[in-house]
Amino acid sequence: MKNGKPSAYLSFTLHAHLPYVLHHGTWPHGLEWLHEAAAETYLPLLGVLRRLERDGLALKANLSLSPVLMEQLRHPTFKEEFPKYIERKMISAREDENYFRQNGEFDFAETAVFWESFFERTLKDFYDLDRDIVSGLRYFNDTGSIEILACAATHGYLPLLGTDESVVAQIRAGVAAHERHLGKKPHGFWVPECGYRPAGLWQTPIVASGEEGPRSPFRRIGVEEALAEAGIEYFFVDTHLVEESILFTPYKMMSGDLGLRLHNLPAHELKRKGDLKSIYRPYLVEGPLAHAHPVTIFPRDPQTGLQVWSGDTGYPADGNYLDFHKKRWPGGHQYWRVTEAQSDMALKAPYFPQEALARTHVHAEHFTRLVQSALEDGYSQERPPILSSLFDAELFGHWWFEGPVWLEQVVRIFAQDDVGIELTTGSQYLSQFAPEVFLDLGEGSWGKNGNNEVWLNDQTSWTWSDIYRAEEVMREIATQGRWRDDGWGLRIAKQMARELLLLESSDWQFLITTAAARDYAEKRFRGHLEQFIELEMLWAEFVSNGGLSPSAEQWLAELEERDCLFAEIDPGLWARR
Repeated sequence: MKNGKPSAYLSFTLHAHLPYVLHHGTWPHGLEWLHEAAAETYLPLLGVLRRLERDGLALKANLSLSPVLMEQLRHPTFKEEFPKYIERKMISAREDENYFRQNGEFDFAETAVFWESFFERTLKDFYDLDRDIVSGLRYFNDTGSIEILACAATHGYLPLLGTDESVVAQIRAGVAAHERHLGKKPHGFWVPECGYRPAGLWQTPIVASGEEGPRSPFRRIGVEEALAEAGIEYFFVDTHLVEESILFTPYKMMSGDLGLRLHNLPAHELKRKGDLKSIYRPYLVEGPLAHAHPVTIFPRDPQTGLQVWSGDTGYPADGNYLDFHKKRWPGGHQYWRVTEAQSDMALKAPYFPQEALARTHVHAEHFTRLVQSALEDGYSQERPPILSSLFDAELFGHWWFEGPVWLEQVVRIFAQDDVGIELTTGSQYLSQFAPEVFLDLGEGSWGKNGNNEVWLNDQTSWTWSDIYRAEEVMREIATQGRWRDDGWGLRIAKQMARELLLLESSDWQFLITTAAARDYAEKRFRGHLEQFIELEMLWAEFVSNGGLSPSAEQWLAELEERDCLFAEIDPGLWARR
């Protein structure tokens, strides 16, 4: 501390997102993804926030809630189906307990009791929230315990979208949904996949469907310009966009790409090349609107990211923690610990919750020392440095079951130890220390190799060909203005906007590239594309006849019920700029 003020700041940012899965399958791909995330991540994080508040503490973290996630969490279908899912988990835990006791496997039986208790508490928490997880998080946003960030409507990968109008629509629709669900304007924004593209000449990397050759290069606005127009003050970028670094991207950490070589890296190679202080401060983004409407960036810290993300060498690799992959069916409960990160599934040892819990405190203490070490070179600065530690929210609880408790332990240790580091949100830091230095940023992401290749490659290029055509169609219809009739034209145009947004979800390319759920992703993409084309035909019928046939009316009504997100979507967002 200097004169009673913090010498440095730590800012966690958790990004919560799932693609639109309501009415599009249940298991193994579909609604159960949402159930798992709610039970294992969102409700446990709310539990952390409540316990900290009870003790006069606050997480002081940024939490990004993607609009498509909020739409699903507040939908009646989720509110009705989630308790049924929890009850199934409780029943299967009881059945597992009986089986284990009959077979003399008492360690496993005790873990089954643990799971029944966990899901019983989860169900109670859900009903205590009146089945509204978003409202529960909104409360902590209103109190300042967390700052909820806006996000692109359906998590479209902004650098590759083919028109400025599509980028603007993803952002504006996302901000509108944020304001509707949370009751206030956002200050910060989570750019999907930390994907950034500056202003300048650009050409579609793939020929649009139905076109004979590539389009001529044309001038694009930068991502920060679209954010500035929407009133956004700051967003986040990956380390290498600020300065060259060793690319310990989250993609590599989760996929195991880093390998065992990390064990042998000297300490200085785990730090960035050049001036360490450069990533521990915010910057203003240089661009056409920079000085009239400046937007701030916070760079991602790679050191803390490596320690928390990596399933090979980070905290989640500890042998005492719950193993994510090995499950007992049909209930799907996990009874084994990591044991060793690379060990065969058959060699996994039994999981003991209390032993795992004890490790969270050890790792929380290690993390606080790691943060101190990373920031110590900046203590002498006139402006206190800030370390931005960015993660997918689902890492905490779903992928790393003990993660929420670890996060709570970190907050408590920083509150108890007078180390001169204070937790803060993006807006809270900027309200005290406005940036002054402008940076020209290149294009990039936090994906593999820091570029676009996770979303654009030989396996996914066909999706962009169809997206680019659909974007042009949507822009022309929005520009014509025939949809402003408050009748069939408006309904068709709004549903076309929804299907285009769903088509643009970055999740489909990610799931194809990683092969995590390739068949499901391809099916979903083709389904939304077919529906968009069918709506295009309905639009032509409406323009010609001023109405629709009874069968077309029924089909549209069924589609509106199935893909019912963003009820107030404005087709005018896609009108030519």
